[in-house]
Amino acid sequence: MVTFEDVKNNPDIRAYISKADESLIAMGYTEHSFAHVTKVAATAAEILKILGHSEHETELVKIAGFLHDIGNIVNRIDHAQSGAVIAFRLLDRMNMPPEDIATVVTAIGNHDESTAFPVNAVAAALIIADKTDVRRSRVRNRSVAQFDIHDRVNYSVTASEVKITRKSICLELTIEQEYCTVLEYFEIFMSRMLLCRKAAEALEVEFRLYINGQQMM
Repeated sequence: MVTFEDVKNNPDIRAYISKADESLIAMGYTEHSFAHVTKVAATAAEILKILGHSEHETELVKIAGFLHDIGNIVNRIDHAQSGAVIAFRLLDRMNMPPEDIATVVTAIGNHDESTAFPVNAVAAALIIADKTDVRRSRVRNRSVAQFDIHDRVNYSVTASEVKITRKSICLELTIEQEYCTVLEYFEIFMSRMLLCRKAAEALEVEFRLYINGQQMM
């Protein structure tokens, strides 16, 4: 069995993730490197673990979470689909069983909001973990005066926590409205939050969003 540790420590995979993030740096995107993919892997695994899924599925979702943005090495456009193809090649070379490869690449290919769909539990957990990673430390532009709306929204989030129970998944944010209003947050992330709701429904739980202590969804 190919494990999460095998994938995380694979030098080829680490090189591709680093180079993919270099491309996003050049385009002015927020951080999509090891901090992001490691956090996504951990959150997705926690979701499936708390909801009672098998250890095997939990391991697969960690692998999918770590690899989900590797397609950015090709282009940001359609990166979910190109990432799925790259992940297939890498995991096949590592002799992962075909059934496991299929689960991982399906989740990766269905994580981007433009084409995403929670086709199985691994894909649903990956979607939620990815779309709820909103935090100040993802902003790499150090000049507040040059922030675009994505920078402002992420920089305004001073605290972010995903709380998971058997009945609900809650994203709790603290936003400094000096940099971004709640309206601006929804302007950027409404489609992502609706996708999280759909993914939560696939997992048979509710998705809730709290901003500054007030329930928004």
